[in-house]
Amino acid sequence: MMQRILIIEDDHHILLMVKKMLEREGFEIKLASNGNEGLEIFKKIPVDLVITDIIMPEKEGLETIREMKRVRSDLKIIAMSGGGKISADNYLQTAKVFGATKILEKPFTQKQLVSAVRDTLGEASHDKQYTWKKDADNSLKQEKR
Repeated sequence: MMQRILIIEDDHHILLMVKKMLEREGFEIKLASNGNEGLEIFKKIPVDLVITDIIMPEKEGLETIREMKRVRSDLKIIAMSGGGKISADNYLQTAKVFGATKILEKPFTQKQLVSAVRDTLGEASHDKQYTWKKDADNSLKQEKR
């Protein structure tokens, strides 16, 4: 059965890029341009994974993560950010505290995205050359095996 992923991202170009990357891998994709829209879709349609940006208008990612986890505590979430007023790492570490399963710093490659998605969903990655490691500062970095 095809796994369904909800992507929440206010930047239309990134939203479509991530959609295209994951559709190529055989995932069914639902799109939302902000947290409010994302929550509406989340309440109506069951999803296996949510990928959300942190900094967005209307309802930002941290609040969205918290609300979704309140509804479904076992929900798998990947938070992504390129930073803003503070560094991306600060936002992403806060997202982990709020319940994100995995964090992804922008910009990222298709290989990094797909690896993070498969890892979060508990699927074996098709490409075993790379692995995720935690750095001393507890952020995830991809390394060659």
